[in-house]
This record gives sequence, C-alpha cells and structure tokens, in this order.
Amino acid sequence: MNELMRVFAIFAVAGGGIHLFYVRVIRPAADAALEAARLAGQAAPREWAVILMDWEQEVCLILMVFCAIRIAMRMWALSSEQYLFEVDVFREADESRVPLTGTLDALEQLPEEMGRSQLMETLKASLRRYQITGDVQNTSDAIQTSIEALGMRLEADNAMIRYIIWAIPSIGFIGTVRGIGQALSQAEDALAGDIAGMTASLGTAFNSTLVALLASLLLMLLLHVLQRAQDRRLIDIQTYCEECLLKRISR
Repeated sequence: MNELMRVFAIFAVAGGGIHLFYVRVIRPAADAALEAARLAGQAAPREWAVILMDWEQEVCLILMVFCAIRIAMRMWALSSEQYLFEVDVFREADESRVPLTGTLDALEQLPEEMGRSQLMETLKASLRRYQITGDVQNTSDAIQTSIEALGMRLEADNAMIRYIIWAIPSIGFIGTVRGIGQALSQAEDALAGDIAGMTASLGTAFNSTLVALLASLLLMLLLHVLQRAQDRRLIDIQTYCEECLLKRISR
C-alpha cells in the first residue's frame, strides 16, 4: 500500500506541475503566437510553445516527468546504500572470536532502513542457510538464489517504466491520427485556397509525434542508466558475499 500511495503521489506531483506549467506558460504563449501569425496572415510559427500546446504533448510530458522522478528515486536509493560495501560486517566477529553465525543476530538488530537494504537481506538469507546446514556449497547456492530473486524483483519494479516508454509514442501517434483527420476534414477549404486550417492540423499531427519520440528517447536513456546501475549492484553484492562471507566459512 505504501508503494501504491507513493506512485499516486509522484503522479499527482508530475501531473499537477506540468498542467500548471501549461495553464500559466505554454498555452498563453502559444495562443499569443498563433494570434500574431493570424493577424500577419502567416502560417502557425514553429515556436516551442506551439509545438507543445496540444493535450497529447501534455500527457507525454506528464508521463516523462513521472518516470524520470521514479528513476531518480531508484538511483538515489542505490547510491544511498553504496557505503555498506565499504564496511566489513564480519570484522568484529573475527576480532572478538564470536562464531560467524552470531553475526546474524547483529544484522537482524540493525535499523530498519539499513536492515532492509539489498546487501543485508542477501547476507541474512545466506547466514540463515549456513546456520541450518553448516555447508559452504549450500551457502553459496543461497547467495546465488538471493541475487537472482533480487534481480527479478528489480526487473519487475522497472516494468511500469518500460510500459510507459512504450505507451508515450502511442499517445503521440494518437495526436498524429487526430491531426491528419482534422486536416482531411478541411481539404475542401484547402482546395478553395485557404490552407491555414489544414497546415495547423498537420502541425498538430507532426508536433505530437516529435514530442512523444523525444520523450521516449530520453526515458530510454535514463532507464538504461538505471539498469546498468542495478546490474552493477548485483555484481557488487555477489563480490561482497564471496569476499567477506564465503572466504571465511571455507577456511
């Protein structure tokens, strides 16, 4: 439920911010530019406000900002846990000659935020397996299983972002179909010599596609950066477990 509420809150912030920006900035600037062009007898100008003015572009920007915030939050979560890899949680057990399995109790008593980190969850699962079996191979299998499960969870968490990246060009295509339909409905006026309406409708078609493709390309780049960071995190967890845990229990 907390995750669902967080998603709705992020979407509300993105939607409210972008809509307010459209109401206060984009649409007034676009209306002024179009009115000036009409009075001058010119076609609609290729200004940024005119390119962004339609509702398809607004929806694309809302979804883009929503995904960008989600990606930024996940990148921040990854970076906030990076310091854990610089700490050897088993060093105190070595120095005090406490059995290695006794470290599990210490890990379970960590603060909730630290204890729920990806590294600590993997270590606790591995130590529980070692405490039950006392076997190095079973512990290694537990590490691998935990890392695979973590990778699947990270992949599932990114599913919504991937869907939105796919949906944004589709929304732009809706604007393209709408603009072309409006242009065709004004074909009679164009044959009579008045092409202003047709050019404006074609502008709607091409502008929505342009904005949607640019938003999708930017999000694909951000998602690629996030996935690389997540893959590096899985490798770091496996390396840490091998260096700090498996080497100790295999002595």
